[in-house]
Amino acid sequence: MARIGFLRPGQPPKTFVEAFQQGLREQGYVEGQNVLIEYRLTDGSFDQLSHLAEELVRLKVDVILASTAPAASAAKRATATVPIVFVGLQDPEQIGLISSLARPAGNLTGLSINSADLGGKRLEILREIVPKLTRVAVLWHPENPTNPVQLKAAEAAARIVGVPLQSLPVRGPDDFEAAFKAARGAESSHSSLIGRASRR
Repeated sequence: MARIGFLRPGQPPKTFVEAFQQGLREQGYVEGQNVLIEYRLTDGSFDQLSHLAEELVRLKVDVILASTAPAASAAKRATATVPIVFVGLQDPEQIGLISSLARPAGNLTGLSINSADLGGKRLEILREIVPKLTRVAVLWHPENPTNPVQLKAAEAAARIVGVPLQSLPVRGPDDFEAAFKAARGAESSHSSLIGRASRR
């Protein structure tokens, strides 16, 4: 029986799993009949990914499906021989997972998305929705290798659009409250500066 390792931080959306299983069925693989899927999921954190990837290698899975860049990075560290298929990564070449998009080489391949280029478009849409937009806060995870790339692209787009960008690193659910508080504090300071400038 073929064995697939499924590695991901956090629970995948139900539609994602259903589409994956449907795709396998279309290729003649039915879970429990001729293919076994070893799900290794974390609570959303990245800390356990390396341990889980090593566990999949010890189970001698035939291939690892890595959902997200942290999962793909953990799988790459765990094995140089088991094939790894990554899903929806932002620029895997730039973050060092593959040598090139045309010829990935090694044991990794998969689907890449170029969402960093959408930073400018997102800011344009925000400005259309909020014409008086004066500042944008961006939440990002410092340990996700794709997030710094996306942040850099967003900062470049913000300079072009002329909207200040506030960078707020968030590593987990416990950090959201402090990040939102920091964003509100910066908003108050910004409004206060505008108010003083208008009185001059």
